[in-house]
Amino acid sequence: MNLTKSSTGDEITPLALAIHELVNRLPITMRTKNTRGVRIEEGKVIDNDYSGPILEKVLENGKISSETPNHGPYKGVPVLVVPLLENDEVIASIGVVDTTKGIYSDIMQITKRPEQFDKDNSRGEFY
Repeated sequence: MNLTKSSTGDEITPLALAIHELVNRLPITMRTKNTRGVRIEEGKVIDNDYSGPILEKVLENGKISSETPNHGPYKGVPVLVVPLLENDEVIASIGVVDTTKGIYSDIMQITKRPEQFDKDNSRGEFY
């Protein structure tokens, strides 16, 4: 797969579908810097000309974003969007929509290795 900042929704679909399966079929959104992308739910491409506000924000600033959009098809649902970099340039953004009402995010926090927890937490308690 040759992914560029101008890859189309159809061209990025195989990667987005693979990520969709990796996260237990949570909805996935993905787009490239110059071209709108895909929205995938339940193993199917819902839209192959998609963009969302958080995808665009991450394309612009190149930083991971975990927030809840206030408009679009995922309004009110937490999303985690990451940039995809090539030679220090953002070429795409990929998002996971947390339709589990936060359980997905909680599990990611709970399953961190003990050395990743705050070192001030001397008894090793989860918080």
